[in-house]
Amino acid sequence: MKIYNWMSTRQDKKNMKSKASEDETTEELNDQPENAQEEEFTDTDLLLLEQQKRINSLEEELGRVKDTQLRKAAEMENFKKRLQREREQLFHSSREAAIEAFLPVYDDLHRTLEALEDADADESYLNGIKLVAAKFDEILKRYDVETIEETGVPFDVDLHDALMRKQPEDDSIESGTVLQVFEKGYKMGDKTLRHAKVIVSE
Repeated sequence: MKIYNWMSTRQDKKNMKSKASEDETTEELNDQPENAQEEEFTDTDLLLLEQQKRINSLEEELGRVKDTQLRKAAEMENFKKRLQREREQLFHSSREAAIEAFLPVYDDLHRTLEALEDADADESYLNGIKLVAAKFDEILKRYDVETIEETGVPFDVDLHDALMRKQPEDDSIESGTVLQVFEKGYKMGDKTLRHAKVIVSE
């Protein structure tokens, strides 16, 4: 009976020890996957973080490149507009200079025509001069050139150059009125090419 009890006790201890060993093994097995999963998650998280940093860096670089390209495109567009304005200004300036150089010849032509009419010149010769004068008139009209030669209008510093002031014979004429035009003026559009030389009422 004692032998049986001793053997039973020994077997129980052995079973307990085996069970304890199994429990420890089970606990280790349960802990190992958890630790492995935690380590794997951490590595993935770090990888994603690095990738996100790389993406942010590339987006910033792309933004800088786009900004640079937009500035360059705007600068190019402004340069084209400025160049176009300069070309237009040069064209208008050259045209105005050519017309201004032409005006004294135009005036001389009309003076010659008036002198021939007063001298009762030959009709055929006079008609030839009138034909040339008419062609000059067409050129001036084509370039929107108008003469400034009206009398009885208010004096305008943008159009007239007062040579002198005098008392008008007609008392109804107001002060500052153009009485006489000594030399015609010319304007092209809104720009005065040459002011008319006039006499103005006091």
